[in-house]
Amino acid sequence: METVGEEATPRVAVVVFVVKGNSVLLGKRRSSIGNSTFALPGGHLEFGESFEGCAAREVMEETGLEIEKMKLLTVTNNVFKEAPKPSHYVTVFLRATLVDPNQDPVNVEPEKCEGWDWYDWFNLPTPLFWPLEKMVKTGFNPFSD
Repeated sequence: METVGEEATPRVAVVVFVVKGNSVLLGKRRSSIGNSTFALPGGHLEFGESFEGCAAREVMEETGLEIEKMKLLTVTNNVFKEAPKPSHYVTVFLRATLVDPNQDPVNVEPEKCEGWDWYDWFNLPTPLFWPLEKMVKTGFNPFSD
């Protein structure tokens, strides 16, 4: 994360609700921010990259899954004041489906995630990564258009 003086510079993250039936793909984080919480696949937007390109790249890098039919759902503004290093993320949320519904997720980055699995949207594991938890508590539904 870039900093200017003592202030953190906002970054852009692209996060993906990979959906299959009524389930979403979640992984348990291994990170200084949100360690041991369940989160969606995603990561930093690279210079010149589209949201869809970033989503496809991050999901492939983290889970080995190929996605398609990406749709922009919402954008959130998340400030992590309590983190070891304060950070500020503008997070772009997309929904996507699998190119091949028979694909299984692989934990490609075990140093960053304990593993990936499908969870029913109405029976999510806890604890959720707080930006996702906040969305769930407001009634957000990634399956609605």
